[in-house]
Amino acid sequence: MKKKTASLLLFLGILLGLTACAEKTPPPQEPAPVRETVSLTVWGAEEDAELLEELIASFQSRYSAEADFLITCQPQGESGCKDVLLGDLEAGADVFAFADDQVAALAAAGALDPVPDAAAIQGASLSAAVEAASVNGTLYAYPLTADNGYFLYYNKAYFTEEDVRTMDRLLAAAEEAGGLFTMDWTSAWYVYAFFGNTGLKVGLNDDGLTNYCDWNSADGPVAGVDVAQAMLSIAASPGFASRTDEEFLAGVRDGSVIAGVSGVWNAVAVQEAWGENAGAVKLPTYTCKGRQIQMASFSGCKLVGVNAYSAHPEWAARLAEWITSEESQRLRFEKRGQGPANSAAAASPEVQQSAAIAALLEQSEFSQIQRVGGNLWDPVSEFASSMAQGNPSGASLQAQLDRMVEGVTAR
Repeated sequence: MKKKTASLLLFLGILLGLTACAEKTPPPQEPAPVRETVSLTVWGAEEDAELLEELIASFQSRYSAEADFLITCQPQGESGCKDVLLGDLEAGADVFAFADDQVAALAAAGALDPVPDAAAIQGASLSAAVEAASVNGTLYAYPLTADNGYFLYYNKAYFTEEDVRTMDRLLAAAEEAGGLFTMDWTSAWYVYAFFGNTGLKVGLNDDGLTNYCDWNSADGPVAGVDVAQAMLSIAASPGFASRTDEEFLAGVRDGSVIAGVSGVWNAVAVQEAWGENAGAVKLPTYTCKGRQIQMASFSGCKLVGVNAYSAHPEWAARLAEWITSEESQRLRFEKRGQGPANSAAAASPEVQQSAAIAALLEQSEFSQIQRVGGNLWDPVSEFASSMAQGNPSGASLQAQLDRMVEGVTAR
C-alpha cells in the first residue's frame, strides 16, 4: 500500500512539473493575415461621375475593415460600352454601366457571367427590368434604372396642354414664341418615334445579330414615303431644329429651346432652368398621310455588369450590388432624376410624384423594348439627317428609304 501511494505521489509530482514548464513556454503565435488590396475600375456615364464617386466612397467606408481599396471611376457612355469592352476584355472595367440592348451580345461573348444570388436581385427589381437584364431567363446584370425612354419636355410659359398634344399645334406655338422644339434626328433611337406606330416594322432576327426592317415598304395603310414626307414637313417649320441631347439641354439653359424630346436623365437640369414652368408629357401625335399618328418610342433599362475577367470578381459583384441597391437608386433619383429599377425605390412617393416619370409611364403605352442589331444606327442617321436638312440632294425619297433599309438589314 505504501509503495502504491509513493508511486502516485511521484506521478503527480512529474505532472505538476510538466504543467509548470508548459506555463512558462508561450504558445506559438499564428502569423498575422495579409490584408488584401482590391483594385477595381468602374465605367459610367460622364454625367454620373459625381454620383458614382459618392457611391464608391460609401462602399469603401462600409468595407474598410475587410480590405484596402483602389477604385478608379472612368467616363464611358452606356450606349458604346459593349464595343469598347469587347475590344479588350482583360483590360476593360471590372464594373460598368450599359444599355440593356447590349446584354445578349456581352453574355454571348463571355464578358458577363450569370449574377450570383440572382433570386434576391430578381425579387427586389421591377419585372420589366429583370427581363431586360436577362438572356433566356438567366440574369446576367444588375438592374439600375427602368427609365431609358423618351417623352416631351415643354415650357408652360409658351404652350398650353392642348398645344402639346399634336405636332402641328406644338410647332405653331413654338414659331409664335420665337423658340425651338428640338429632337435628335441623327439618332435612330429617336427616329423610331415616326415609324413605330405606322405598321412598319424593325427588329432583331433570330440570329441575335441582324435586323429585319420594312420601313421602305410601299404597301399597307402607311408607306415609308408617307413617313418621310411627314418628317420633311416638320423640318420645314422655323420652330423645329434637329439637336443632340447635349444641344437640347444647352438650348434649354440659354432660352432658345422651349420644348424638346429627351429623357428623365435631364429632368433635374430642365427643372432648374424652367422652374415651375417645367412640363412633361407623352410624345404628341403627328400628321402623316392626312391623319394623326401617335409617336412611338424605344424603351429600356440601364444595367450594371461585372466583367467575367475581373481579378476581383467577388468584390466587383459586391460593388455592383452597392451601386444598384435600393438606397443607391433612391439617391440616383434624388440627384439625377432617374427612375429606379428597384421595386421599393420606384414605389416611393417622391418617384411617383415626378412629372418626368409620369410622362414616361404615359408614353410607355406606345413604346417597345429596344432589341435591334448594330446595323440600325448609321443608315437611319444618314436618312433622317437628310430629312432634317430638307432633303438637300433632291434624291428620291423611295431611293433613300431603300438605301437605308439595305444598310439596316445588311448581313
